[in-house]
Amino acid sequence: MRYSLHVNGKVMPADVDADTPLLWVLRDTLALTGTKFGCGAALCGACTVHVDGLAKRACVMPVSLVGGSQVRTIEGLGATAAGRAVQQAWLDLQVVQCGYCQSGQLMQAAALLEANPDPGDDDIDKIMSGNICRCGTYHRIRAAIKQAARALAQTDKRGAA
Repeated sequence: MRYSLHVNGKVMPADVDADTPLLWVLRDTLALTGTKFGCGAALCGACTVHVDGLAKRACVMPVSLVGGSQVRTIEGLGATAAGRAVQQAWLDLQVVQCGYCQSGQLMQAAALLEANPDPGDDDIDKIMSGNICRCGTYHRIRAAIKQAARALAQTDKRGAA
């Protein structure tokens, strides 16, 4: 079946079976390899992407359910204010160790900040709990999300002035 997917602000064609997981369409058909395969059962969060601004697990989402939705992958995360803020915070606080899970962590964190620009520890822990980091960088992830939230708040204040 032929699909015209809206990915990172571009229309991209994909000729795949309707039940092909979005993850494999992104990686194998569209060559967007930043989204990672982890568990294949939506349990680890490595494959997190945004579909119409919401964090979704691409490993279990058939491409047929994407339709005309806007998909954002880690390759396009810097196009959003929240995306830029979390990317900078990750760098500033040196969150990454092995890095395998981090694209999913960044995508989940950006979606969190889009929905809740001032999350507390409980908010962060609840939303991020579905994203597993085998290196255990959870404290740095939480600190980076808080830093990104502060940066976004400062940007909003400057924009409102």
